[in-house]
Amino acid sequence: MSRKVVRALVSVSDKTGVVNFARGLADRGIEVVSTGGTARALAEADVPVTGISDVTDFPEILDGRVKTLHPKVHGGILANRDLPAHEEALGEHGITPIGIVCVNLYPFEEALAKGVSDADQVEEIDIGGPCMVRAAAKNCAHVAVVTEPDDYGRLLSSLDENDGAVADGLRFELAAKAFERTAEYDVAVAGWMGRADGESSFPGRLSISATKVADLRYGENPHQSAALFETEPGGLASAEPISGKAISYNNMLDLEGARGLLADLDGAACCVLKHSNPCGCAQGDTLREAVELAWEGDPLSAFGSIVGLTQPVDAATAEFLTEDNRFVECVLAPTFEDEALEILTTRPKWGKSVRLVALADMQAEGWEIRRIGGGLLVQDRDLSLETDFEWVTERQGSDEDLEALRFGWLVAKHTKSNAIVMTQGTQLVGVGAGQMSRVDSVHLAARKAGDRAQGAALASDAFFPFPDGVEAAVEAGARVIVQPGGSVRDEAVIARADELDVAMAFTGHRHFRH
Repeated sequence: MSRKVVRALVSVSDKTGVVNFARGLADRGIEVVSTGGTARALAEADVPVTGISDVTDFPEILDGRVKTLHPKVHGGILANRDLPAHEEALGEHGITPIGIVCVNLYPFEEALAKGVSDADQVEEIDIGGPCMVRAAAKNCAHVAVVTEPDDYGRLLSSLDENDGAVADGLRFELAAKAFERTAEYDVAVAGWMGRADGESSFPGRLSISATKVADLRYGENPHQSAALFETEPGGLASAEPISGKAISYNNMLDLEGARGLLADLDGAACCVLKHSNPCGCAQGDTLREAVELAWEGDPLSAFGSIVGLTQPVDAATAEFLTEDNRFVECVLAPTFEDEALEILTTRPKWGKSVRLVALADMQAEGWEIRRIGGGLLVQDRDLSLETDFEWVTERQGSDEDLEALRFGWLVAKHTKSNAIVMTQGTQLVGVGAGQMSRVDSVHLAARKAGDRAQGAALASDAFFPFPDGVEAAVEAGARVIVQPGGSVRDEAVIARADELDVAMAFTGHRHFRH
């Protein structure tokens, strides 16, 4: 058990709850030492406070860059109270031991998110704060360090329960959280400082900081443990279900697939995903129409799917989703209207099970990162979407054909390779995904489309390496084809398309999804 706390240092950027916390310390007979804006806020609230300059006998200088970097501060934090020599040093130099350090750091991450100038960003790099936090955490046998307002109440309660001291277990727990915070902070600063130069898109060293959001029931299979971690706020990882069961590992993978597809869709649109692949997708004049068309794309595969919507869910859309015992795992949308929520949360088989997830911004920035044995694969996100196609065959498509091809090309971008997508207008009617042979993907998409393959537009996420892919597409009923081009056999493929009198366009870019 540590000794009774006689002095606390309180210096925070986030002043949430700090006045009540500092008043609680003062009411318990603890001297509160503070700096700059925090000291002013406490004084204005009539909380007894000692300015840092009164402790160090030295003014805050350099626009506040130097204020706590002083032996009378760090000596009070770092002293090992079990060592007589340390106690003697404190007495010799007139240093009062500091038993509580309450510090949260300059808002570097918030400034980074706002895109401030480099000069302003530099000023958000905290120096004194991390020094005090690390010093207090190192000396957690004698000092309690608190970096989050959520822990203020626990610390005050511990003081009451331990005659003015802080319990060992709480001090050690708070120290671990403090080191996690400084590590997270340093990762953010290092990432900004180590921004790519002109020679590479990536820094020489990559550091990642993530905060656990939740333990999940299990991973892809029941025998695998899993958890969800957040690397930055505001994204899918921090979106909480409005209703329904807890989100699973597999749900998150499918929701991420839906999020990416929704980010590329405009107007009233819906996507239906199964195992991270779209089995239905459509645009409509209304959201309900889009959902009806998307569900019609492959009703069999839609069972137990993820439904993604580009617009707020209204009552008409909610009515369709809950009709005919339709079963889905999750619904992802920017928001849900009140009447729609009433429908979705009270209908049988929906209210207690289907996860309703609101995510205002479907866009995502930063890199895509995958783990491999002993390392990480890092790449830019695939944010491009080509709309200017080059007709390469004698026959050229109509404006209607172009609309269908562009929609199919968009969906193919979000379908696992080898990806073949068949569309009628802006409705997905057949998908072949994840096949080892592109021709097999054509056959699978045609089988899914059935009669709707006749006159359909067909999109391929990568080039046809041989003419047999075009032959299979035409045999299935495709009237127009889009593909990236780039094969050494492009001329042979184009020639075969001309022989079969089918229009084909090139995009110049592929969109593999492995």
